[in-house]
Amino acid sequence: MSSLSLAVRDSSTMLRRNLLHARRYPSLTLNLLLTPVMLLLLFVYIFGDVMSAGIGGGGADRSQYLAYLVPGILMLTIGGTTIGSAVSVSTDMNEGIIARFRTMAIHRGSVLIGHVVGSVLQCVMSVVLVGAVAVAIGFRSTHATALEWVLALGLLTLVALALTWIAVGMGLSSPNAEAASNNALPLMILPLLSSAFVPVDAMPGWFRPIAEYQPFTPAIETLRGLLLGTEIGHNGWLAVAWCLALAALGYFWSTSLFGRDPK
Repeated sequence: MSSLSLAVRDSSTMLRRNLLHARRYPSLTLNLLLTPVMLLLLFVYIFGDVMSAGIGGGGADRSQYLAYLVPGILMLTIGGTTIGSAVSVSTDMNEGIIARFRTMAIHRGSVLIGHVVGSVLQCVMSVVLVGAVAVAIGFRSTHATALEWVLALGLLTLVALALTWIAVGMGLSSPNAEAASNNALPLMILPLLSSAFVPVDAMPGWFRPIAEYQPFTPAIETLRGLLLGTEIGHNGWLAVAWCLALAALGYFWSTSLFGRDPK
């Protein structure tokens, strides 16, 4: 059997292992998924009328703010779900199972690949569930064509892949699962400091550069353009560039940490 076939086989085995863990212990995924759903409902039903008027909705029409809000909530969902990847990787590193895997005749990178692919699949499923909640409370994307929906899903998957590699690196560098959860919190906090809830132009002048020059804002604006027909401009290539850079950084960081011999 070729090395590629062995890598695919072992990675598939590790993927099944991680998906089984997620199915048997769903509490972490549900807790992380609950936050974006609660934020969605809170901002739509409590702040929706005021926020809609504030962003130029022309009156108390929360449906306009709902349309503005959903792309940001979807990105927040991905950031929150990847925290579970950091916790899962750190748990594996500290429970001795990785040491056991190192003694077995399996492809060395299959452990990380299984975590990454499993996390991306969980991110996609979480996005679908949160999107279903958004549709149930009135979100509609009447401007998007079939191609734009495919591109939107591709962008969400690319963001999930990039953030997962970063989360894996955070999990490998953390001494325990609690530290991994804390270290990965920026993946959920950064969307809150982006254009997810209000336009960058409506923010204080000193804060605008923080919101504008970070990974989530161009990704959110690109997703809005695909789903709502707003102007994408330079945000499209910025979002892809950020994703590729973060994915490469996370990959090399994670493989470097994982490749170190245990002390």
